[in-house]
Amino acid sequence: MPEFTLRKMSIHLEEIHHDGGAPGITPKLRGAILAVVKNPFATSHAADLQPAMEDLRPLALAMTDKLIAALGGREGIDGYGKGALVGALGETEHGALWHEPGGSAMRERLGEARAIVPSAMKLAGIGGALDVPLGHINAAYVRSHFDAITVTVADGPRPDEIVFVLAMAKGGRVHSRMGGLEVWQVRGEDGLC
Repeated sequence: MPEFTLRKMSIHLEEIHHDGGAPGITPKLRGAILAVVKNPFATSHAADLQPAMEDLRPLALAMTDKLIAALGGREGIDGYGKGALVGALGETEHGALWHEPGGSAMRERLGEARAIVPSAMKLAGIGGALDVPLGHINAAYVRSHFDAITVTVADGPRPDEIVFVLAMAKGGRVHSRMGGLEVWQVRGEDGLC
């Protein structure tokens, strides 16, 4: 059983009142939680990584709970995403370990969440930034919720670390006006519309 020893965790919150236009009626709130962990696969090639996803489940659930609390509770959370920054001694595939535990934890805690959880990962040096994509939790085609939150850790990832990220949002872009499927039209049956 690999050990993903936690070094530190941080939460980043943004309250967006406007984006160049008039202030919105309700500010958009988005946030991300980052966990910097030891990469047990750094410097070696493991043929089978999938069993390690289960080892990350407790971390994913704890991060989800902390982020929901930081955003003021579940009500109104209608966007999500996830990502990973892998230190230089690892592989991008080590960031892919986060797909199942990160997505499943958010779906479990948010309830009716059917859409795919957008994701991004990359190799990065210390202080590297990641644009974590966001999408609507029940309908992938809601254009107002195509967004991103940029995250970074000043002292990570170190070469033998991974930064796992979960992100959530309350509301779409403040000045969304690109048409397409609107939030009030979401059926939430298939994760698409």
